Amino acid sequence: MLARGCSVREAGNHICSHAEQMAEGVLCSLVTVDRSGHLHPLAGPTISEEYSAALDGIAIGPGVGSCGTAAFLGQPIAVENIFTDPYWLPYRALADILAREHEVMACWSSPILQSDGRVLGAFGFYYKENRGPTEEERMIVAECVDLCSLVLEREEMKAENQRLAYFDILTGLGNRANFIRTVEERAKNNPDPFGILLIDIDHLGQINDAFGHTTGDRLILEAAHAITRNIGPEKSFRVDADEFAVLIDNDPSDLATVCTSILEAMAERNLQENSHTLRLSASCGGAICDPSHPSGVPSYLQHANLALHHAKQTARGSFVLYSDELTGAMTERFRVLQTVTNALIEERIEPYYQPIVRLDTKEIVGLEALCRVRTADGQVLSAGMFAEALQDASLGHQLTNLMLKQVARDMRSWRDRDIPLSYVSVNVSMADFDQGDLRARISQIFSQEKVPPEQVVVEVTETVYMDERDSKVGQTIEGMRADGLLVALDDFGTGYASLTHLLNFPVDIVKIDKSFVDRMSGGPGEVIIRALLGMASGLGVRMVAEGVETTDQALRLQRLGCGFAQGYLFGRPADRDTTTEILRRQAQQRSA
Repeated sequence: MLARGCSVREAGNHICSHAEQMAEGVLCSLVTVDRSGHLHPLAGPTISEEYSAALDGIAIGPGVGSCGTAAFLGQPIAVENIFTDPYWLPYRALADILAREHEVMACWSSPILQSDGRVLGAFGFYYKENRGPTEEERMIVAECVDLCSLVLEREEMKAENQRLAYFDILTGLGNRANFIRTVEERAKNNPDPFGILLIDIDHLGQINDAFGHTTGDRLILEAAHAITRNIGPEKSFRVDADEFAVLIDNDPSDLATVCTSILEAMAERNLQENSHTLRLSASCGGAICDPSHPSGVPSYLQHANLALHHAKQTARGSFVLYSDELTGAMTERFRVLQTVTNALIEERIEPYYQPIVRLDTKEIVGLEALCRVRTADGQVLSAGMFAEALQDASLGHQLTNLMLKQVARDMRSWRDRDIPLSYVSVNVSMADFDQGDLRARISQIFSQEKVPPEQVVVEVTETVYMDERDSKVGQTIEGMRADGLLVALDDFGTGYASLTHLLNFPVDIVKIDKSFVDRMSGGPGEVIIRALLGMASGLGVRMVAEGVETTDQALRLQRLGCGFAQGYLFGRPADRDTTTEILRRQAQQRSA
């Protein structure tokens, strides 16, 4: 029957009917025991529905009738008088139903065991006279119990497979497949709009790295509790390692309010890990779904994903609702990523060099290598035009790797031509530090070209210093400086703790952000730059002013005591050949 696709209830009823035919005058029932230890009637075609309903949900235990006791003790229990036996005294109402509906006076129940010994249920014989089982009935029940064990164990495995396929093991919530199925059923069966929320735990990967996955799991459970407390478990799902989904079935226009409640509930669930307080926060994206729209469920999920991605990129820790404008932004991001990916494959990535000069002599002392992408039609894209690609961990790593190799080759070429140059600076991002091998990569690439480490400057933006993973950044920077490399802090002054950064992570060069240079004339920029120069002098750090575009700016900086600068006034970024010619002419003028 099971092989033909019959249900477990049909199979159980067939076993009970077969037993009743073989044991004349006997009524038969089959009950299951769930994992929490409660009875549930499964089969017994001749047993009244009233009795089955009254039995459903009773916890097994010693003295819980015949079936409850047999299941609890794991051994057969024969009760010859259900009205006087101590096992049945608390359940006189059940005995009355049996007597009234079936004239039953006695009950014999046998446990049904799984192969590992766990009790799956109980198989009961009900008698209309005060007696226990005969030897023949014992043989009949032994065969029936074996069959029931096969049936229930198969059903248990089926239920477990169902649980693994549709439920998250850690939280017990529905998984991604369950969520998609639920959304599909909702869209199919109800024409009214509904809402979807996607909730992503912020920085879970970093917490796992720092404190271990056990701590990360505790944080996931706290997030699940916060969500289900507001939504309930039926409409809450864990769809990825750090991502939850919520189905809002009542008023989809209220997504922002619901999300705010969830995020506030999360904020209340901080964890203490040794001396650290781990704050639970999340970003959330939402979409309103209209089943009457032909786009369908895949489109709903894509919209919610786009909103979540936008929240993580621009409003981390808050909620973003999908709008059509987000699709355009994501399409553009994909186009940029494809452009950069193709350029990497076709080797159309190249460094452009911008001079760094001494303000007193206008002599070029260094170069900053800036990444450029040459498109298939020959157009040159600056880094600002493919900034999204630099945020992608894989692409950012590949771009930096290629830039380092090309800069090392160019520096080797200039050294071979006896073109003097103090240093070339290269930019690195957080993606490079995340790889864990930045120090080794830089050392290997430049040593292969026999470029002295003291002629290489690694530029790190202040936002990288501000990242909460700064211990990794700091250790890598200390290692690179120990190797002889110089380190520059780029865009100085645009963050929120610049002075603290200089205390925690010593650098060799500080680059004053262009925004201060622009506001020197008649503004506070000059006051700030004067203070920064005094600080740099005290720390023994070289200061370079960025974005110098006018002679007036250069003169003001020189008067303030700034020794070095870069900007359009001294030269725009140029390719290797143009830069080589500029350096060659300067060398000739110097020798003349």
